[in-house]
Amino acid sequence: MKLSTKITLGLILGIIVGALLNGFLPGHVGFLDKYILTPIGQAFLHLIQFVVVPLVFTSLLIGFTGLRDSSKVGSYTTKLLLLYIVTSAVSLAIGLLTAFVLKPGQGVSGAGGLEAPKTEKGQNLIDWLVSIIPTNPFQAFAEANLLQVIISAVLIIIGIRLVGDKAKPFIAFSESLHAILEKIIGVILRVAPIGVFALISSVIATQGFDLVKKLALYIIGLLVAILVMMLIYALIILFIKESPSRFFKSFWPAFSIAFGTASSNAALPVALDNAKQGYGLKSDIAGFAIPFGTALKRDGAGILQGFNAIFVAQLFHVDLSPAVIGAIFISAILVSFSTAGVPGAGIIMMTTVLTAAHLPLEGIALVAGVDRITEGFRTMLNVVGNAANAVILNKWEKE
Repeated sequence: MKLSTKITLGLILGIIVGALLNGFLPGHVGFLDKYILTPIGQAFLHLIQFVVVPLVFTSLLIGFTGLRDSSKVGSYTTKLLLLYIVTSAVSLAIGLLTAFVLKPGQGVSGAGGLEAPKTEKGQNLIDWLVSIIPTNPFQAFAEANLLQVIISAVLIIIGIRLVGDKAKPFIAFSESLHAILEKIIGVILRVAPIGVFALISSVIATQGFDLVKKLALYIIGLLVAILVMMLIYALIILFIKESPSRFFKSFWPAFSIAFGTASSNAALPVALDNAKQGYGLKSDIAGFAIPFGTALKRDGAGILQGFNAIFVAQLFHVDLSPAVIGAIFISAILVSFSTAGVPGAGIIMMTTVLTAAHLPLEGIALVAGVDRITEGFRTMLNVVGNAANAVILNKWEKE
């Protein structure tokens, strides 16, 4: 049985088991989740996170030290950033438009008396740009800060090119380490169906369905926006004369991991493997574009922030002037690039958008209750967008 099939079965069984536990054994959910489901799921995430940072680092080193033309680094970065800005703006616009049309915030009762959860205020643009420059590469590795890891790798690549032959032992070590990490990933993926099963069944079992029913239109609206953005990516892939079915089939294991774990970082090793072995992207493009996109590309976050801002405005009957919409759009674009690829990060960053648009923070408490229901879909969209932009760049370079 293929890995993608096993992971899909794990997802389906996890949803079924979670629903059965919630519906027929609610008194045992707490015990089962605390001592079985959550520990298994977290153990799997830890295994994935073990290889993420060194894999990103070695992939970048191997990809770019093999390039004879050093200008390719700047070329790839410029093209990817252009693609990211355009597609992120499209995803945000879809989130805003969907909320305007469906009006999920109207008619939701029981909003009064809610208190916003304690969340850290997001950084402004200048502070964020400064923060991505590492002061200690080892700290960047320890904290799994992918943007800082990428910048550290780029600086080391520059140093490697400057010292010439003296860097050959280090390059050989990096290639050896990368080969070892790929074998470790193969071992970890053997237990991926179990890890995904535990994570998704934990969510379904503990969330319940009362709040889901109350916010059904909110959940449906987000899922519709996500589906529309995925359809747009399929059309873009078709437009550049690539096969959408081949694309989704090749990257399905990564998309499945993203959905089950709600973590773009956790899906990164699988996405790298799918890009090289499954889809057949050029090694240097896959080795740069996939980690770079994992650090920056967040279409799901863009949709969430735009949709949630309009939802909160409707919930508290706030007039949406052009200035408010402009503030939502600009802040949500920046937030989508700076949201961490870990579960729950989207809700934490929501305070930045609401504060920029002068909207009540109390709405966070309401949507936080169902955030995990849609988070898997949003994360899957993040990985779809990352992989699609890598495919577009690959085609662009061929042309």
